[in-house]
Amino acid sequence: MPPATTALVVLDLVGVLAFAVNGAMTAIRTARLDIVGVITLGTITALGGGFIRDIFLDDLPPATFRDWRYLAVAALGAFIAFLLSKRLERLARPINVLDAAGLSLFAVTGTLKGLEAGLGVAQSIILGGVTAVGGGTLRDVLLREIPAILYSGLYLIPALVAAGITAIVFSAGLHPLPWTVVAAVMCFTIRMIGVRYDLNAPRPRL
Repeated sequence: MPPATTALVVLDLVGVLAFAVNGAMTAIRTARLDIVGVITLGTITALGGGFIRDIFLDDLPPATFRDWRYLAVAALGAFIAFLLSKRLERLARPINVLDAAGLSLFAVTGTLKGLEAGLGVAQSIILGGVTAVGGGTLRDVLLREIPAILYSGLYLIPALVAAGITAIVFSAGLHPLPWTVVAAVMCFTIRMIGVRYDLNAPRPRL
């Protein structure tokens, strides 16, 4: 497996782990589901964005069904959250931190996969955004909540910032790895600033 592809898979799996724990913790905190519900919601949160991405790219069957590591890491992350839920809940804003981490990593990997598939810069940026917010959106819908993408202005926006940086660097022919780390860190930072200070994009005045 080429180094670039290996790095992409590693980033993807780290994002899967972060979103799996996030989805499972959300299920425990807001819905008080049993172990089946917790692992199911954690897995859907972790894999939903990548599933949508692969369908858009006509890369079928999706990576989830071609590489056992994705499902294993997602299930493991959700199970860990189930076992350690009390300890994780005592950490400072654990759900938001994990959500921001998954958002950042998936924005980068989704964009890179679009570029490697031959999509244009704009299309790859959109794909990165969809990859980043897809799992969280499915999570919120299953919990009968308004998806964060519809009311939190600093949710999709930081994902698009990271996707934009990644696409520009890739198109310029620069080595993507250090710049993708910068892009992910920027996305994470913007998202956490939004959470900390309750910042949103402008809303209409009623």
